[in-house]
Amino acid sequence: MIGCVKTSGRLAACAVAGLLAALPACSQSDGRSAGGAGAHTGAGADTARTKAPSAVFRGGHPGAAGARDPYFPELGNGGYDVTHYALALDYDPGSGRLKGTAEITAKATADLSAFNLDLLGLEVQSATVDGGEAQVRQDGQELTLQPRDHVRKGAAFRSVVHYAGTPESITHDHGWREGWLRTDNGAVAFGEPTGSMSWFPGNHHPSDKASYDITVTVPKGVQAISNGRLVTQRANGGRATFHWRQAEPMASHVATVAIGSYDIRTSRTRSGIPVVSAMDTTAGVDEDGAVLGRFPEIMEWAEGRFGPYPFSAAGVIVDQAADVPYALETQTRPTIPAGIFHTTNVVHETAHQWFGNSVTPRTWRDMWLNEGFATYAEWLWTEDHGGASAQDHFDRNHAKAADDDEWDFPPAEPPGASDISGQPVYVRGAMVIHKIRQALGDEGFRALVRGWTQSHRHGHASTEDFTSYVEAKAGRDLDAIWDSWLYGDGKPSS
Repeated sequence: MIGCVKTSGRLAACAVAGLLAALPACSQSDGRSAGGAGAHTGAGADTARTKAPSAVFRGGHPGAAGARDPYFPELGNGGYDVTHYALALDYDPGSGRLKGTAEITAKATADLSAFNLDLLGLEVQSATVDGGEAQVRQDGQELTLQPRDHVRKGAAFRSVVHYAGTPESITHDHGWREGWLRTDNGAVAFGEPTGSMSWFPGNHHPSDKASYDITVTVPKGVQAISNGRLVTQRANGGRATFHWRQAEPMASHVATVAIGSYDIRTSRTRSGIPVVSAMDTTAGVDEDGAVLGRFPEIMEWAEGRFGPYPFSAAGVIVDQAADVPYALETQTRPTIPAGIFHTTNVVHETAHQWFGNSVTPRTWRDMWLNEGFATYAEWLWTEDHGGASAQDHFDRNHAKAADDDEWDFPPAEPPGASDISGQPVYVRGAMVIHKIRQALGDEGFRALVRGWTQSHRHGHASTEDFTSYVEAKAGRDLDAIWDSWLYGDGKPSS
């Protein structure tokens, strides 16, 4: 799991180490199971395997079963871009059973006879494409839909998938989990990098962002929190339904649902953003409001440093998830376990709303842009509030021995999937940002950061996009920084 805070005394979770080879749409099963080496899944519902015909429609071809990510090639899919998800979920905390309907609006980027979605451990009961029944095939995490009529390139189309089962979590070699995680009084969804496919079908790669409507029905007396703004809340008999809307584009790995008993606290930032925070009533933390009370101050400080807040809602979710030792930058409302709810983590996850959520990495190789900036935000916060300066943080880290794990690999080139949340991505990534600040000066650096977040607002960026942008603003090449700090092996000399 990534997106967690990586500072002294805290741990960063690792990504799924094993990868599956991508299966072509409509191919025969070769017996491979989902989850990959280094990860295993809990017991879930049996997977439906309805064979799709092997023939393609004239002029159409199956979309690719994978986005060809360098670390997770089976995540995501080819042939279309999603524009909107409408998810209707019905959850029973007692049994752990989830029933869902996913209405997915997309635009075809190729002539499609079939296309894939990512879904793990839940059984598809039926599916339609543009109102017509679709052939369904599930094989591991690959859900293939073959519409009655092929979809032409450039056309908008709507898929509706009905599914149910007991959602699985994904457990890593170190014992930490992601996905749909049951809690004592509900559940919480952690999706980065692979977990979102455990609770809804989608194009689960950061390169495909969409708006969301997430409607959750739970037993009366239980609450459901999600991304964005609460549109409606209603009760019907013994059930309660909560409808949340995330209007701005969102990558699926930062979508979330938190179900349980919460103390809801509302306010507004000085710039007028509505703040809704949910505190688990069983957590027993921050009872005096000392941490949450600083949230408006943190938001105002972040807007001054990084530019206008990119979303129309804000807040945090604090949940008693004792077996999850990391926080996650779920969009508009970061999820922070009660045991690590403190100001530094709030600063880190709030910074991710700009770096990672609004400006999203093109692939998981670009993770250092998320974590390097969010870690550097911690350094800036202490510098601006009477503590250690960013230079102090840099010097302390640079003083570490050459065999420290901080120098294990270049931040822009993690060796594999299990390394994308490693120490170099966080701390050495932050050191790259500090070297840029030194090169541009404080005022030039402030302008660069605000310009970067504005020019790529609600979009995507790669490492190459960023280095080109920095050099354009600097008016010169910065190869010495890139070669030594960003791509160089071992500990840089200075």
